[in-house]
Amino acid sequence: MSTKDTVLELFEKNRGFFVSGERIASDLGISRTAVWKAVKKLRSEGYEIEAVTNRGYCLAKNSDILSVQGIRNHLDEDARQLRPEVFVTVDSTNNVCIKKAANGEDEGYTAIAGAQTMGRGRRGRGFFSPADTGIYMSIILKPAAYPGTQVLRLTTMAAVAVCEAIEKLSGKNAGIKWVNDVFINDKKVCGILSEASYGLEDGKLQCVIVGIGINAYMPKGGFPKDLSDKAGSVFDHPSAGSRNQLAAEVLNRFMAYYNSPSTDDHFESYRQRSIVLGKDIEISKNDIVRKAHATGLDEDCGLIVRYEDGSEEVLKSGEVSIVGIE
Repeated sequence: MSTKDTVLELFEKNRGFFVSGERIASDLGISRTAVWKAVKKLRSEGYEIEAVTNRGYCLAKNSDILSVQGIRNHLDEDARQLRPEVFVTVDSTNNVCIKKAANGEDEGYTAIAGAQTMGRGRRGRGFFSPADTGIYMSIILKPAAYPGTQVLRLTTMAAVAVCEAIEKLSGKNAGIKWVNDVFINDKKVCGILSEASYGLEDGKLQCVIVGIGINAYMPKGGFPKDLSDKAGSVFDHPSAGSRNQLAAEVLNRFMAYYNSPSTDDHFESYRQRSIVLGKDIEISKNDIVRKAHATGLDEDCGLIVRYEDGSEEVLKSGEVSIVGIE
């Protein structure tokens, strides 16, 4: 860990309280000059660090910058195996993980960014990822316990984890539109994109990248016109450390499900939060749109639907919409 990161970790543990430069230098075994340089670097990255003569330095209580140290402070035992790396901006956290995995990165690497320039959603769509108001993160998984046919479960685990984290930290009820979107009050606040790779020779699942994008706050100036009626945010107002805590809580809950001996612990929670079941829907698949009724979920969280002609199908892919909700 660099000197800057070590100093930031100390500030995070003492957020809102002043710590003298002398104490920082002594506790960390570095020089006062090294402390000053670390503080200068952190300020250049946007951290609000106050300095008062005879009192020392203080990380402002209202600071809400994503950081490895801030996230690690809230991680449970199940999630401590993860290796988060935080970026100010990337093209796509999924892209970062895909490249890392191709170069041999092990399971557990987690790319987290405060903004994306080329965020991706399902079916080739873009994912609006403005700076300072969202959480964009992707996890490398190499799930030996999951055959390729069960990759859908990882997406549904992530959806449940996001809902549970939102409900704990915001007090708001969150629902899931099959298969990968999380809604609050009919507004989308999170999208999930899982991308899998398979062996060329044996066709076995080798790696899954689970990407999660969350609108923590409303962006300054609001969402773009084409999203203003569709998108919402988890929190009504920014507050200190909220994004770090939300990111950590999602990771905690996802990894608890992922590490469970049972692969379906999340199933009932997913079913209860579904905003699709029992609804008339439209299904877009292979450029064909059909009307149907969502009747249930199978053991892999595939959506069971009944078409107007009475025939039934279990959906493992496709786009689902409800009247009034896109």
